[in-house]
Amino acid sequence: MVSFRFPKREKLAHRKLWEEVFRKGRTVKAYPLLLYYLETPLPEPVPFQAGFAVPKRSFRKAVQRNRIKRLMREAFRLEKPGTFNNTKGSFAFVILYIGREMPDFEGVSKATNILLKKFDSHEAVTED
Repeated sequence: MVSFRFPKREKLAHRKLWEEVFRKGRTVKAYPLLLYYLETPLPEPVPFQAGFAVPKRSFRKAVQRNRIKRLMREAFRLEKPGTFNNTKGSFAFVILYIGREMPDFEGVSKATNILLKKFDSHEAVTED
């Protein structure tokens, strides 16, 4: 059972794994978020590892980028139990914020919910 926590072992930290997700991964989009995911063995015994990114081109100030990443992590933390309790395999995720304006938590939370539902339906289709 996946809990509501988001411990360190669930964070995508290996640079090579980040690059592999971008190179070989599949994408799912729910504006203003874009999810890259890849089914791959992970260095930790967890069903997924997730990383979050905001482009410097869109948000020049680090304070803004960090705020958006905090919102994305919190929304992901709250939405993940519904997705990963029934998912098989281990996945590496990178979630990008592709919007141009500062988001609020409600918008990020709705987009995260849609994004994880789309991911779940994509994986259900590809398993058969």
